[in-house]
Amino acid sequence: MLRIHFTDADLARTRVINDPDPLWELGQSLHRFQTRQGRWAYAHWYRGTCQRLRESGQQRILRELLLPLFRRGPYYPDFLNPAESSEGLQAGLEAVLATPPRRVLDELRTLAGVSGAPPRAPELARPDGRRELVRALRDYHDTAIAPYAEEIQSRIDADRVVRCRALLDGGVEALLGGLGPDIRWQRPVLHVRHPSVDRDLRLGGRGLTLVPSYFCWQTPVSMADPAMPPVLVYPLHQQPSPVQSAGASLTALLGRTRATVLRAVAAGATTGELARVAGVSASSISQHTTVLRDAGLITSQRQAASVLHTLTPLGASMLQANLG
Repeated sequence: MLRIHFTDADLARTRVINDPDPLWELGQSLHRFQTRQGRWAYAHWYRGTCQRLRESGQQRILRELLLPLFRRGPYYPDFLNPAESSEGLQAGLEAVLATPPRRVLDELRTLAGVSGAPPRAPELARPDGRRELVRALRDYHDTAIAPYAEEIQSRIDADRVVRCRALLDGGVEALLGGLGPDIRWQRPVLHVRHPSVDRDLRLGGRGLTLVPSYFCWQTPVSMADPAMPPVLVYPLHQQPSPVQSAGASLTALLGRTRATVLRAVAAGATTGELARVAGVSASSISQHTTVLRDAGLITSQRQAASVLHTLTPLGASMLQANLG
């Protein structure tokens, strides 16, 4: 169990990121190769990525360096998940490259003691060794993560709508209490169930960054070093998905795209989010939302540069009758 202790200042400084963190997603995706748990949820990704890894000749570096370095278990090195990664892949890789050699060696020794480190691990303390690692990380990201960027972003967009609703209805504590079945809020402590961790993390006024992750499966994860910026990575697959089946009768009535749009609007969604979920252009989505709005099924409200679409009571009743 990971117990995260909050002060009032920490509650005020808690936030949810608005874009996928590329290095957290990269690391969590590598864990999907190391277990069959949840494989069904990633079957399409797994098959396509395995084929692209074979075609690009990355299997050796994956087997000899990346998988042993990103061990699925109680620990893998914190320097592989720098805070700068929230600013994008390039910023994250530059931070990995700039990690002090002493810190790299210390964390690799910890990895060796917990689950074993790759034979090439000592090379990573040298600049040329980390440059090779960064190249491997970039190549793997281009192969395994980038082709699914829109799908990952759409899931995070939908999750943020749910988090915003919780925040507006019940404040930060309601947001923390609704993160999933393995996360329980009991003021002032957030209890995170983890099979191989038993420790306390005291935020001390630093706040907590919540990182929704497409590739994280069931078990939330955090940084091992309590001195690092506090982060909690939680799985998206535990949350309601806007891309569930819209129901055969609803699809027959509205058409596949409009049925999908109506289902996605159930959690509240912007025009851009609906376009990603439905896989069509923003202009096409505008036509579909106009039809649904004119039929009295949704309502639309402009918020700054975006338009947020939500269900009307009639639209909610129609979904309830068709989806149960």
